[in-house]
Amino acid sequence: MSVMVLLGSIELGIIYAIMALGVFVSFRTLNMPDLSVDGSFVLGAAVSAVMSLNGHPFLGLGIAFIAGCGAGSITALLHTKLKIQPLLAGILTMLALYSLNLKVMSGRANIPLINKATVFKPFEGIILGGYDYSKLLFSLAVLTLLLLLLFLFLKTRLGFVLRATGDNDQMVRALGVNTDLVVLVGLALSNGLVAVAGALIAQSQSFVDVGMGIGMVVIGLASVIIGEVVFGVSSLLRRLIAVILGSILYRLIIAFALEIGMPPTDLKLVSAVIVALAMSMPILKKRFL
Repeated sequence: MSVMVLLGSIELGIIYAIMALGVFVSFRTLNMPDLSVDGSFVLGAAVSAVMSLNGHPFLGLGIAFIAGCGAGSITALLHTKLKIQPLLAGILTMLALYSLNLKVMSGRANIPLINKATVFKPFEGIILGGYDYSKLLFSLAVLTLLLLLLFLFLKTRLGFVLRATGDNDQMVRALGVNTDLVVLVGLALSNGLVAVAGALIAQSQSFVDVGMGIGMVVIGLASVIIGEVVFGVSSLLRRLIAVILGSILYRLIIAFALEIGMPPTDLKLVSAVIVALAMSMPILKKRFL
């Protein structure tokens, strides 16, 4: 694997790690399967692209986060107020977001951002060894900031209640806590982070497609599970860092699969196999090690 491919994989891994943190909040912290991730990822990308076309790429990141929070809130309301199962609520939101994303993109299936203002443009020129490090460094700075804010939030009283709700919502409800509001906050935060990842991917690749979110929930799950299996979960901070490292490791695995000649059309299959292996790792260790 060449150095350029290695750095490119790490760069993508850092951006997708933001999405993985969002998936961690819903799947691990709240213990809720949220499939609206596929739609909120594209929503963030679409909002970011439109803002970039209008010359406001940095504002696009903030609005993408707000839009993602709105998408997550819809899923939460469908579940808590209308008593729809979380899995189905996420699917309904994801379907609705497909049409909404097309409306955000003015009916177009894709939007090119070539030669348009992006969040990376002011930092261009950080070139070492023929590779432009501007995207990698800026994405790393955003990821570090979001990691710190998420860690501090999960250490607050509301954060503890959020984690407790995922562990035992009946106990939390018995203590007089409004768990519906907690679920709303958790899913809003989760999808907000996913939307920010979509926004950064759109500006990094200078392209947005309405179908680019297909399978994002699998990528997020793969990152979370690989991180937990390989790097451990002994503390909250370690779990969050493990999710990030899992995302980078996942992108390196995908890059290696491409390097050995695997067709790009098989990458979803590879993702599914990786998730299956990671989830079954405890059983495999008992039987074969």
